[in-house]
Amino acid sequence: MKTIGHFINNETVAGTGAERLPVFNPATGAQTGAVAVATAAEIEAAIAAARAAFPAWAATPPLRRARIMFRFKELVEQHKDELAKAITLEHGKVISDAGGEVVRGLEVVEFACGIPELLKGDYSRNVGTNIDSYSFRAPLGVVAGITPFNFPVMVPMWMFPMAIACGNCFILKPSEKDPSPGLLLAELLKEAGLPAGVFNVINGDRTAVDALLTDPRIAAVSFVGSTPIAEHIYRTASHHGKRVQALGGAKNHMIVMPDADLDQAVDALIGAAYGSAGERCMAISVAVAVGGIADPLVERIASRARSLKVGPGLDPEAEMGPLITREHQAKVESYIEAGIAEGARLVVDGRGLRLQGHEDGHFVGPTLFDHVRPGMKIHREEIFGPVLSVVREANFDGAVRIINEHEFGNGTSIFTRDGDAARSFADQIEVGMVGINVPIPVPMAFHSFGGWKRSAFGDHGMHGHEGVHFYTKLKTMTSRWPTGIRAGAEFAIPTMR
Repeated sequence: MKTIGHFINNETVAGTGAERLPVFNPATGAQTGAVAVATAAEIEAAIAAARAAFPAWAATPPLRRARIMFRFKELVEQHKDELAKAITLEHGKVISDAGGEVVRGLEVVEFACGIPELLKGDYSRNVGTNIDSYSFRAPLGVVAGITPFNFPVMVPMWMFPMAIACGNCFILKPSEKDPSPGLLLAELLKEAGLPAGVFNVINGDRTAVDALLTDPRIAAVSFVGSTPIAEHIYRTASHHGKRVQALGGAKNHMIVMPDADLDQAVDALIGAAYGSAGERCMAISVAVAVGGIADPLVERIASRARSLKVGPGLDPEAEMGPLITREHQAKVESYIEAGIAEGARLVVDGRGLRLQGHEDGHFVGPTLFDHVRPGMKIHREEIFGPVLSVVREANFDGAVRIINEHEFGNGTSIFTRDGDAARSFADQIEVGMVGINVPIPVPMAFHSFGGWKRSAFGDHGMHGHEGVHFYTKLKTMTSRWPTGIRAGAEFAIPTMR
């Protein structure tokens, strides 16, 4: 059984504290490791190392930072399979999905490689007589990322490539449930030539998180996780004077209009609802069936759900793997029981799934509810498991209203052949990321990721130009070089003339 420590000042640290948290293989239920909980001294060492490295790294020309990002990109590509396997062994998602996660993270690295262009400022000559004005974006200092278990590579890579390329030093606090991939990324950054102290990893629990939220040397915090924790992160870090982006929970709906291509809609729902066992903040967990399409839609989803191959993530034929922990498995099953109790019709029941040779794995099979009503617990709350609810609605306006009245506003989608309906949907829907015949509308790295309402706290989305703006602050210079003696003080507010 391996011991998983920290990465501080370009060195692997085993962890000096006595406390350890178990790490499991979700497919077998067996403990495979123990992650060290960072002590106060180790947290202090990481912050101090980052703070010490910041002046030199901030002064490093952006082109040199970009060259390190280019080398890091090459190394991630070379170690893609190793990273994917590390994800699968501790998270459980199927290996093809884990590989896709690495690629989506790489897209942000590719964007960060263009940092010399992204940091270019503005220049105006002669804003007044012989007076010029120009601006540039300066790094913040030491910034931190607190990341979730469901994307142990992609979500950190939505944060630190932009932060580092902008000239900041970064401290990653990954999920204690699957900490190994973050340490692999740290080793690759070191190999790419990143100076000591610029990137650090501390593992642990809430104590480590609260230290990052309150320490005055941390200038900004990025977070992805559940809404209650996102709100705590936002309030605490903001109270301590930090810039914060905190992405929370979701309940993503997909409207299926009567004119939709039914085969395409079903394919989209199967992948978006059951991929990664539903453990995605962009998973579609509610299908809003409009009009007469409901019966054939439910029938086809049920048939496909029953035939999905559920298995350990390393099985190349598996389409869906286990849930992250036994506790989360029990939580998802409790939501299924709640749906039954509230009167929804359980069409496909994923409870009680046991696989030969993996009887202790954390498996819940694809689950489908029909006749779900807004207000039911399985519609209100984020389940974060392979549970799809079908809500029946008579018309387009009612379907839009169901989505807009929900407290979450992360992602949504519509499947239709009607351009007018699609355009109206894009205009009217109160959600941050919208798909039209696209089930999971995660923006590419050169756009930005972020939800609305109680799905996001803070003023900036992640990666893209929003990432540049979050990890930098604007400085504007106004300059004049005197050509002769100018006598006399001016007591009025300066004007340009």
